[in-house]
Amino acid sequence: MKYTAIKGIQAGNEYFTIMVKLKELEVLFPKLEEEILPERRAQRKLNQKRIPAIKRYIVENLDTYVFSALAGSVDGKVEFIAFSEEYPEVGILEISDKATFLINDGQHRKTAIVEALKECPALADETIPVVLFKDMGLKRSQQMFTDLNKHAVKTSNSLAELYDSTDKIAAVTRKLLEQNEFIGKYTDREKDNLSMNSATLFTFNTFYKANKRIICGGKNDDLNEKLIIDFWRMVVENIEQWTMLENGELPKSRLRSEYLVCQSVVIEALGQLGNYFYFNGLDENVLIGLRDIDWHRNSKLWKKRCVKEKEKMVKNNVAVYLTANAIKSSLGLRLNDEEEKYENKFKRR
Repeated sequence: MKYTAIKGIQAGNEYFTIMVKLKELEVLFPKLEEEILPERRAQRKLNQKRIPAIKRYIVENLDTYVFSALAGSVDGKVEFIAFSEEYPEVGILEISDKATFLINDGQHRKTAIVEALKECPALADETIPVVLFKDMGLKRSQQMFTDLNKHAVKTSNSLAELYDSTDKIAAVTRKLLEQNEFIGKYTDREKDNLSMNSATLFTFNTFYKANKRIICGGKNDDLNEKLIIDFWRMVVENIEQWTMLENGELPKSRLRSEYLVCQSVVIEALGQLGNYFYFNGLDENVLIGLRDIDWHRNSKLWKKRCVKEKEKMVKNNVAVYLTANAIKSSLGLRLNDEEEKYENKFKRR
């Protein structure tokens, strides 16, 4: 087999970058036997649960999808023939038909691409870059896997969502931060976790998840952006601690330590509250009732819902529902079936 290639040098060893047609990936990198012991493999066991999401990303973004290069090793005869003396690093890579290939990085991408081709065969002749290293045995391949992965840092959810132009919930969350001065001012767009001394109070990911709850049960293709933005405007106007912060009457340190209104579980719970208004229409007269809720961390209203012993926060899905239930009940709103289910379990404790 022959590929146009670019030759490079790393650690004194040659490597090659080639362009591989998507339809060739399954042949080039055949599926490994899953039963092989970890110590006899040079890659992690394939996590099948990751494949559908990557495949969906491809088929839903046929005009915009993008993948970084796969990295692999080739065990067999390899010969590089330069095109010219002037450009000795560009040429043809000839690989023996008996050579075997191993993916060192990118097996989930490769598997998802193979699955996507079954649904979208028109992708067959599109290409992906593959960086090939000469195989130097199992130990070296295992070390390559370690080196390629141990310094990788996962992008924060906040930053990934901020940059995602294909996600309509991310888009409305960006618009919310642009149009709502308070939320925009106090929301960190990059981090998922904030320190106690952070200048910001919320994360982009928190409002993303809250907005996801608002539209739950609706169609992503037809978001009511105006209602979502108007809802948060009314929430900001009716949480007095936020107004006090803006007016210099309440320092951030006290807001964080004494009240719940900057906790992610409460923001998500407000999103769950917003779900009611999303399908029943906004009612400012109801949302004014947020002013009468006791948002103190030590209030009995939140006990065992989102605050456990010694005023420690609970931040799981159950806590979001139970907190939202307390807010809705305080505003005189009926719980939906899902909320009722969580409430009944809570009362049976």
